[in-house]
Amino acid sequence: MNSTKQYAASVTGSTPLITIIIAVFNGTKTLQQCIDSVANQTYPNKELIIIDGGSTDGTIDLLKKNNHHITYWISEPDRGIYNAWNKALAQAKGEWICFLGADDFFLNTRVLEQMAVHLAIIPANIRVAYSQVMLLNNDGETLYPIGEPWGKIKERFKQLMCIPHQGVMHRRSMFEQNGKFDESFRIAGDYELLMRELKTGDAVFIPDLITTGMRQGGISSDPENTLVTMREIRRAQKMHGQQWPGWIWFAAMTRVYVRFFLWRILGENLTRKALDAYRRILGLPAYWTKT
Repeated sequence: MNSTKQYAASVTGSTPLITIIIAVFNGTKTLQQCIDSVANQTYPNKELIIIDGGSTDGTIDLLKKNNHHITYWISEPDRGIYNAWNKALAQAKGEWICFLGADDFFLNTRVLEQMAVHLAIIPANIRVAYSQVMLLNNDGETLYPIGEPWGKIKERFKQLMCIPHQGVMHRRSMFEQNGKFDESFRIAGDYELLMRELKTGDAVFIPDLITTGMRQGGISSDPENTLVTMREIRRAQKMHGQQWPGWIWFAAMTRVYVRFFLWRILGENLTRKALDAYRRILGLPAYWTKT
């Protein structure tokens, strides 16, 4: 009996069901890799839900081809990613729920198996658990991992989104008590959702585990969208009683404006080189010239 079958045979009814939710629109270039990374997990107690926004590029044919790997899928126009995720939540049965982009994927076949060991023993009052994710460029080149222990970022989180959402497991009861995603947000709805829970609650960081590969270059990477993200973060703070944003938010917003104006004065290529030169001075790895 191979190791995968041995593990499957050892699973008991107490092993948590994990729901993986994917929202996609015209995602034929990357969705198959994402689905395969879920289907190939050694952990058997999982379900996959995919919400397609009415794709026209062949994504629907891809979903039909992978029907045996998918617990539930639907294709119809939606009002954005948070609307799609809310549709999926209505179908989710898992005790723990995670969200992947169509261009994300689990880094190896044992990610859920390793995660479940920790999820099974987390106290019931803790409803957010997370690990690191690996940043990749659009060519799949590894950049560096992100995600730090909760004790280190707990206060910073009140000012910025510093939890990598692709590495987060949400306990089902969190949605039952706090509600679903606020669809009035375009980019920072995940931050607002977590703010509801973590402004008074705690999260658990799972060390020594990098769960997901996350390609850069999406909606939140564009300078103009970064401005939208920061403004939405501030709106979420106000919704949850923070009258003042804090110096960390101000510093981050200043950097965003600097990038925004450099982009227009120097052009994209020179700005990317300048930003990475500054990162090297700070002892940080290159990012802007790699994505």
